[in-house]
Amino acid sequence: MSECMSAFGGNQGVELSAGLKQLKNEHPPLLQELDGLYSLTQKIDEEVETETTFGELIIKVKEFKDHLDKHSEREEGVLFPMMGVYIGTSIGPIAAMEYEHDQAKLNISTFLSQVEQHDCLTNAKRKELAQYIQNAYFILTEHFAKEENVLFPMAERMLSQEEKAELLLRIQTI
Repeated sequence: MSECMSAFGGNQGVELSAGLKQLKNEHPPLLQELDGLYSLTQKIDEEVETETTFGELIIKVKEFKDHLDKHSEREEGVLFPMMGVYIGTSIGPIAAMEYEHDQAKLNISTFLSQVEQHDCLTNAKRKELAQYIQNAYFILTEHFAKEENVLFPMAERMLSQEEKAELLLRIQTI
């Protein structure tokens, strides 16, 4: 995928417009939440009794999902279609970014649906389910880096000033 994106240049000397900067600035708080989730999953892996930590993980995953959904909506509903006009959406960078979104969301939703389906979970099952959150962590940390270092600079070069203004306006309503 990086080969596809490299044709549009990397992050060298690109000053992001306000809308792209907003999307980029949403990453650090999401990454901080992700780090917290990953730490909880590590504790679950190491603990003999996981019930309390797992309960905390469930709460934190639900909070994170809400924040991630809003961020994803801004990208999938506004930025990706705007870029897609120039580079398409069925293959290439946008398709890859959407696939990573889908994979991260699938891991999170699978975790939450499995939690809801079981009244009483064994420690082994809790550890197994925590793996879904670890998967989402690895997908999203790499994904955010790709967006910041390749996709956002590409969008900055690709979109017109009018489109950048529209991007900012539209993402602020989400």
